[in-house]
Amino acid sequence: MDEECQISKSSRYVSWRNRPAIEGQHGGIVAASFVLVVEVLENLAYLANASNLVLYLSKFMHFTPSSSSNVVSNFMGTAFLLAILGGFLADAFFTTYCIYLISATIELMGLLILTLQAHTRSLKPESCISANRNAKCQEAEGGKEVLLFIGLYLVALGVGGIKGSLPPHGAEQFDEETSQGRKQRSSFFNYYVFSLACGALIAVTFAVWIEDNKGWQWGFGISTLAILISIPIFLLGSMVYRIKVPAGSPITTICKVIGAAIFNTFSSKARNAVVSTNPSPTSNSRESYEEADEVKDNITEDFGFLSRAVINKSSFQTLKVTIKQVEEVKIVLKIFPIFMLTIMLNCCLAQLSTFSVQQAATMNSKIGSFRVPPASLPVFPVLFIMVLAPMYDHVIIPFARRITKTEMGITHLQRIGIGLFLSIMAMAVAALVENKRKRVAYQNALMNSNEPLPITFLWISLQYLFLGSADLFSLAGMMDFFFTEAPFSMRSLATSLSWVSLAMGYYLSSVLVSIVNHVTGTFHHKPWLYGINLNHYRLERFYWLMCALSSLNFLGYLMWAKSYKYGSKSTNDANDSQMLCKSSGV
Repeated sequence: MDEECQISKSSRYVSWRNRPAIEGQHGGIVAASFVLVVEVLENLAYLANASNLVLYLSKFMHFTPSSSSNVVSNFMGTAFLLAILGGFLADAFFTTYCIYLISATIELMGLLILTLQAHTRSLKPESCISANRNAKCQEAEGGKEVLLFIGLYLVALGVGGIKGSLPPHGAEQFDEETSQGRKQRSSFFNYYVFSLACGALIAVTFAVWIEDNKGWQWGFGISTLAILISIPIFLLGSMVYRIKVPAGSPITTICKVIGAAIFNTFSSKARNAVVSTNPSPTSNSRESYEEADEVKDNITEDFGFLSRAVINKSSFQTLKVTIKQVEEVKIVLKIFPIFMLTIMLNCCLAQLSTFSVQQAATMNSKIGSFRVPPASLPVFPVLFIMVLAPMYDHVIIPFARRITKTEMGITHLQRIGIGLFLSIMAMAVAALVENKRKRVAYQNALMNSNEPLPITFLWISLQYLFLGSADLFSLAGMMDFFFTEAPFSMRSLATSLSWVSLAMGYYLSSVLVSIVNHVTGTFHHKPWLYGINLNHYRLERFYWLMCALSSLNFLGYLMWAKSYKYGSKSTNDANDSQMLCKSSGV
């Protein structure tokens, strides 16, 4: 009987053979380790292309600079936005295990197409080598352009599916009913970001060098090989994985609850009915036990409008909505503002790959006799993350636990808040560094020159330090928060919000630049961020504006986080397991 109860407690999880997962045999650190290794390879495959793709499009596909930039922005934004599709499918119909394998295969197909096109001369536009140096290169069009975009967006679809399924798959390996399991899960998200940094380090150094010096067919080939190797490594962990059973479409549940609440609000019969808080099951079905368990839970007062979705069955009910479903939708609505308030932080992070790189390109980029290419500057935040992640897990958190006498040491919302605060500091430092850079240009009469300024580009590393630290605190904190707080049936979907926030941050950055140029061009006759020479930009003013907007966003976050009440997932899950054990006579 004890073994039967042990299996029933894991009834929400199965092995890769679709049999009930057994505690001690499935899940744990070993299972999560396979996920971390796979993420190193996956992020290497993605960033090896994304970090240098604009060069390939402009030099080899002959797109204009503006077109190349737009293609790369759309490609990266689409890849992160599609994470929500991967998370939705993992929760609703498939499993995180299946979604990863499907997505990795799709990304592999896209990379094979891009590698083939880069290798085959007939699949690329004609070379620009001509006696007439002013001859305009013919950009990719027709079938060649179609082939390029098929490859790119197959990669984007695959990346989105992987980002939406792999983090929750790793987090599912830990038992949240124990303090040790929750601590291990928090460490997993921390080392997941560390794995992202490891893959990024290889991508922006070795892979970029191969693309620039050996050819893009070799660069795409490295990405193809990395994702190809990741699939069998992932499969090697199959024997120890525990896999969450899909619980149906979370979107359907949300729509049903909101629809029932709206209908019952305007229904004359429903207005006179009462909220049902005392269901009495009459069968031995799984659904009946879940309803019986709801007797122990009083419906919360938050979002009272949604409580109208549950109407006394003896009176009137339009849709079959349970208290549990209503409470799950309330949780989603509670965490959604946190998602919205992290977009500004990711807008600040977007500056790492835009203006920060352009600033460094105007400065002395030599370290001794070695010249560092501006495109390799992302190596600085990557290195900071690789140093800070283990330090955070093994030094900062244990110290915080001793001080606060709590299990987490630093809560999820505190961790995200630290990331938001560091992004404010980063924008302030960036503005001060830009003032210093322009002062050096003015003092050396180089305001109208394109020559490197006599100031080391290492000054830029200060803003990279703050933004890299903000990324570590925020991304790991967001993933842990969304996964932990979201209803069990919506965890993959909720975790993918971390990537959607990143995509929205990049889009917001582009919108802000356009708005700033439009407004300043109207009132000052010269936009802040327009022209060929960066020395004539008012970039320091833009950074101060970002600092001010981030500060306002941070105040809004503090107000919402202060009123937020954490849920108790482990208790609810334990109640479900107890009902199952009782039904078995244990």
